[in-house]
Amino acid sequence: MSIDIPTHNDLVELSQKRNNASISVYISPGSGNGATAIGRDSDAARVALRSSVTQALDELSELGIEKADLDVIDHELTKLDNDTEFWASSAHSVAVFSSPESTQAFRLRNELPAHVATGDRFDLGPLLRATTFGHSGYVLALTQGSVKLFSLNADDSIVELALPTLPDDLGMSLEIADNEGKADMPRADGALGPKIELRRYCSRVQEAVLDVIGDSDLPLVLAAASDLQPAYYEVSTYSALLPSAIGANPSSLSTEDLEERSRAILAESHAAQLEEWRSHFGDRQSNSLASSELSEVAHAATAALVDTLLFDLASVDEGTIDEYGNVKFSNEPGPSSYGIVDEIAARVLRTGGTIKAVRSEDLPTDSPVAATFRGPI
Repeated sequence: MSIDIPTHNDLVELSQKRNNASISVYISPGSGNGATAIGRDSDAARVALRSSVTQALDELSELGIEKADLDVIDHELTKLDNDTEFWASSAHSVAVFSSPESTQAFRLRNELPAHVATGDRFDLGPLLRATTFGHSGYVLALTQGSVKLFSLNADDSIVELALPTLPDDLGMSLEIADNEGKADMPRADGALGPKIELRRYCSRVQEAVLDVIGDSDLPLVLAAASDLQPAYYEVSTYSALLPSAIGANPSSLSTEDLEERSRAILAESHAAQLEEWRSHFGDRQSNSLASSELSEVAHAATAALVDTLLFDLASVDEGTIDEYGNVKFSNEPGPSSYGIVDEIAARVLRTGGTIKAVRSEDLPTDSPVAATFRGPI
């Protein structure tokens, strides 16, 4: 599966770029009517890209952007349009960010709404929501004869991910060869031997999994055979591996069963984390170290004081935030404005804070933001 998972550094770098000729394009062949792989309808996806680029370039031209800059963007995105390998993908959306200085494109698992934006910065809002929404994650189905990694997406889809670095000889590490020990893979001896071999097997699996999910902080649900479950927990270094595992051998479950059980564990974990965070938020707020007032959170984010930000993934308020954190709302979207909550989230991200997109009912007040601070404003 051709997927380009935006890393934390990718998001930070994109949020820092400034150019008056910046365009952001999100396209999806499903268009909100159900996830469709880009590769299954690449012609429609490429037509959507060309149409979106034309719209964006026209908007920039009306703003007085020089033709030379527009030609650079057009040239780079034409190259992307002609990259048949890029479009032969089972991704469900594509996010493109282009200016005269750089062009980056990401193939995403989530089905994001079609969107075009122009201005002096990239519109990362849809990408931030998709990558930090708590109802997304992974599930690893592990037995001695099969290793499968799935992505659980916020749009309620489940997608199996390739594990290209999984060793072809992985199963041999648990086989007992009938060759009197000749040319065997070195094995641990003694009563602890089988446990050591299981941990070795799980370590090799984990390496392949981490090669795919990288430094993501999305939760990972484990579904493993009874002998492998404790071994995987022992060797795991992935901080977001959930302590609750699926209590069944994955070979006995269909993909639908695996998804249903995984999402139940995700929901339970998410609810517990939110409850714990809201309690922490209340304690900090009583000491003036937390707030859900939009203006206060904007000032704190600008001053690099936000430790953790929860924001409403459905917020649509537009406006600007100046270099001091002062918020000014706009009556309608335009090239000189951007999503207020998205900009706050980007500032928190750039200054080392944690951001999480949540539903409005998960926030402690009616405000679209709530944040804990590192120190007083």
